Amino acid sequence: MNLIEWIELPNLGDHRGSLVVAEANRNVPFSIQRLYYIFGAQPDVPRGFHAHKDLQQIAFCIQGSCKMLMDNGKEKLEVLIGQSNKGLFIPPMVWHEMHDFSKDCILLVLASDYYDESDYIRNYDQFLKELHKTCTQ
Repeated sequence: MNLIEWIELPNLGDHRGSLVVAEANRNVPFSIQRLYYIFGAQPDVPRGFHAHKDLQQIAFCIQGSCKMLMDNGKEKLEVLIGQSNKGLFIPPMVWHEMHDFSKDCILLVLASDYYDESDYIRNYDQFLKELHKTCTQ
């Protein structure tokens, strides 16, 4: 599996404007249990700095842009999210950090489950330990 996977949603707009549609288990590879969005983020204040044990997410910049660092413990890649219909898939056990938010950035995230603090890994060293446990089982 590639570290970077994009989910492209169809733009069904016409001369009246754009219309982007997300459908659970069709063009979104999971049932959507939660969505949240970040706006008004300070360009020089990074966010994220965690991984999830089980949660799947897709991050879309529906306005503006930001950069996302993706880290699976073996490789780290940084990508620019900046197309309103092209989202970055964030699988379980991938450390991610968001930064360089444009002033107009609105980051919309679709999530496969409800908020559960016990699913978060907020310490990078613990993340690496969890990955090692998963690989040796």
